[in-house]
Amino acid sequence: MEFTDKDFRRLAVLFLLLALAILVFVLIRPIVLSILAGLILAYALFPVYKIISKKIKNKTLAASLVCLLVIILIVVPIYFIAPIMIDQIFELFKYSQTLNIQGFIRSVFPSAQEPFIVQMTTTFGSLSSQISSASLNFLVSFLLEIPTLLFHLVIVAFVFFYALRDSDRLANFMDALSPLNKVQEKKLVQQFKGITNSVVYGQILVGLVQGITAGIGFFVFGIPNALLLTVFAVVLSVIPILGPFLVWIPVVIYLFIKGSTTLGIIFLIYNITIVSNIDNLLRLYLVSRKTNLSQVIVLIGMVGGLFIFGIIGLILGPLILAYFITFLNAYKENTLSSLFKTEKEPTEQDDKQT
Repeated sequence: MEFTDKDFRRLAVLFLLLALAILVFVLIRPIVLSILAGLILAYALFPVYKIISKKIKNKTLAASLVCLLVIILIVVPIYFIAPIMIDQIFELFKYSQTLNIQGFIRSVFPSAQEPFIVQMTTTFGSLSSQISSASLNFLVSFLLEIPTLLFHLVIVAFVFFYALRDSDRLANFMDALSPLNKVQEKKLVQQFKGITNSVVYGQILVGLVQGITAGIGFFVFGIPNALLLTVFAVVLSVIPILGPFLVWIPVVIYLFIKGSTTLGIIFLIYNITIVSNIDNLLRLYLVSRKTNLSQVIVLIGMVGGLFIFGIIGLILGPLILAYFITFLNAYKENTLSSLFKTEKEPTEQDDKQT
C-alpha cells in the first residue's frame, strides 16, 4: 500500500491531537474529579434549571440562581451542623472510654460463662476504641483539608454554572464528536439517561431522603447523638444492600436495654413502616422501573469507585460499570461496524441548505 503525503499529514494531525490530549489530561488531572462532580451535579439539577429558565429567559441569571440555591442548601446546613457534629464525635469518644461493656454483655447474656464474657468484652472494647479513634482521625484530617476542599468546591461551582448555562452547546458538541450512527446513538443516549437517573436519583437522592427520614426519627424520639446517627444513616442508605436499619436496630436494642420499652416499640414501628418503605415509594416516582440497575452492579461500582475516586466514586463507579455493560449489550445485539457512522450523515444545517 502506497503511503501518500495525505496519509502522512493525517497521521501527523492524529499524533498532534493525541499529544495534546495527553497534555490536557496531565493539566486537569488534579481537578478532574471536581470537574466530573460539577457535571454530575449539573445533570442532577438540570430539571430545576429548566423550570427557572422558562420564567427567566436570561440563561446566565437562571444558572446563577440555581448555583445560589445550591450554595444556600449546602453551606448553611454545614455552618450550623459542623460544630454540633464535632461536639458529638468528642462525646462519643469520651463515652466509649467510660462504657461498661462487661456489664452490658452480662445483661444481654445473663447465663454465659466467664471466658465468653471476657472474650466478648475484649472484642467489643477493641472495636469501640477503633471506631472512636477512626472518627477522631477523620475529623482531624477533614479540618486540615478544609483549604483544599474549598478550592475543589470552587472548581465544582464554576463547572456546575457553565454546564447549566451552556448545556445546549455542550450537547451539540458531544453529538458532533460521537462516532455512533444516529439510530444507535439515540438508543444508547436513552439507556445512558436511564442508567444515570437510576444512580443519581434512584440511589443517591433516594438514599439521602431515606437517611434524613431516619434522622427525623432520632430527633423526634430523643435519641442521644441524633445528628451523628443521622449522618451514619444517610451514608448507609446511599449504599445498596446496606441501609439505615444498621443504625436504628442498635438504637431499638439500646432503648429496650435502657428500659424504655414503649418508646422502643413506637420507634421500631416508625422505622419499619416509614423509613424502610420510603425508598421504594420514591423510586416509583423518580425512576422508571425499566431503568433500575441491578443492586449488585451498583454495589460493586460504589465500592470500587470509593477506593479509586473517593467520595465522588460512589456515583462514578456505578456509572462507569453500567455504561460498560451497556456498550457490551449494544455490541452483542449488533456487529461492531453497525454501531459507528459509515458515512457522513445529514445534519440540520445540511437539511436547511437542501
